[in-house]
Amino acid sequence: MRIASVSHAVFAVTMIALGILGLIKGDFTVVWAPVPQGVPAREAVAYLCALISVVSGAGLLWRRTADAAARVLLGYLLLWLLVFRVPGLFRSLNVDVYWAACSTAVMVAAAWVLYVWFAADWDNERLRVATGEKGLRLARSLYGLAMIPFGWAHFAYVQHTADLVPGWLPAHVAWAYITGGAFIAAGVAMLIGVCAPLAAVLSAAQMGLFLLLVWVPAAATRSLNPFQWGETVITWVLTAAAWVVADSYRRHA
Repeated sequence: MRIASVSHAVFAVTMIALGILGLIKGDFTVVWAPVPQGVPAREAVAYLCALISVVSGAGLLWRRTADAAARVLLGYLLLWLLVFRVPGLFRSLNVDVYWAACSTAVMVAAAWVLYVWFAADWDNERLRVATGEKGLRLARSLYGLAMIPFGWAHFAYVQHTADLVPGWLPAHVAWAYITGGAFIAAGVAMLIGVCAPLAAVLSAAQMGLFLLLVWVPAAATRSLNPFQWGETVITWVLTAAAWVVADSYRRHA
């Protein structure tokens, strides 16, 4: 096995779990939604997405296949971003559209970091713009860009965000503004390269705390509706992806 970091292993296992969930469900999992009903062979595409998730996730855990798995996963996620997410931004800028786009962008950034880590000689020779330090800068910039709309959503939907703050914390509205501002500040910091490593770590930690303080207790104490389960899964995936990006500043496998 070739484990570059704990974050690498967690992200790989997360992709495997998403794929298994998709195969069991026989439909797109929440991280790929929304997908238009008119997509040709929609059910087949859903199974293909699940299969790619399982195979690429497993491939990331083995030395002989890590480079190919990272290449396939990056290409797949980047294609998904360009085909199903970016066009939607030209039609509407409601929260569902830009949140889905930014979530996919964070996953692309994580896959891109892993691609750089495991890039073979062929990749370094023919795709230099996507590998090495250039590739890492592009991946980090994409991640930073995605943080800004995440933060803006806290301001645009402040009461909804405040309602999610754990009851034992005071000043729920203030926390909504603080966390939203933190995402925006982290995104700007990573885009301009000022305190970028710290920004990446803190943004990943904030996502992880949201998972641990909001969704884990909720799942443990009551029955969650489909939307809440979806938010739990998305937060888990984003935390795993953000962790990989944060790790890119401290090591290069």
